[in-house]
Amino acid sequence: MEATISKSPVMLYTEETPNPEALKYVTNRMLYRGIADFKEKDLAAEWSPMANSLMELPYVKSVYFNNNYVTITKEFNYEWAEIMLRLKEFVKTFIENGGDIVKEGFSEYNEKVLADQNATQFSGEEGDIARKIKELIDMYVKPAVEGDGGNIEFKAYEKGIVYVVMQGSCSGCPSSTVTLKSGIEGMLKRMVPEVQEVVQEMA
Repeated sequence: MEATISKSPVMLYTEETPNPEALKYVTNRMLYRGIADFKEKDLAAEWSPMANSLMELPYVKSVYFNNNYVTITKEFNYEWAEIMLRLKEFVKTFIENGGDIVKEGFSEYNEKVLADQNATQFSGEEGDIARKIKELIDMYVKPAVEGDGGNIEFKAYEKGIVYVVMQGSCSGCPSSTVTLKSGIEGMLKRMVPEVQEVVQEMA
């Protein structure tokens, strides 16, 4: 008979997000320290066994990890009533079985991708403005969006236009457009006079 290691049971509950297509599954375990966003199956197949398994289900569109929760965005043609409990069971079982959630090295890979983007961004005369915008987004906007199971990344600044990428529950969320225009755009225009508009880029 195998010796059983007494581990605290995996607790899991769901939280709604402002995006009707996305749900947060919050656990009492650290799933991934930091942010891991999987919108493409290829990226999930390479870096996240859990996201890859979830995305093999016909009703899962994208998977986003942040510390102790996973935000799952469903396909439009499914209702949460049909799939919410199935997904909850799937996530719970996966964690209990000790499966790999995100592979080692993903954060380094992610940092390199961001660094490559930012290297071009923060040079030249617009570089200082871009850096200031990124700092404001990181300081004021990110914490608020993370509470809703999402994330926002500064992508680029060019000729008065700020490009951002929405992740997790914020990606494709109807209310994120309002947040983007009324909240973020308003704040950045006040604090950085050069800013004329904030535009969401699809990652």
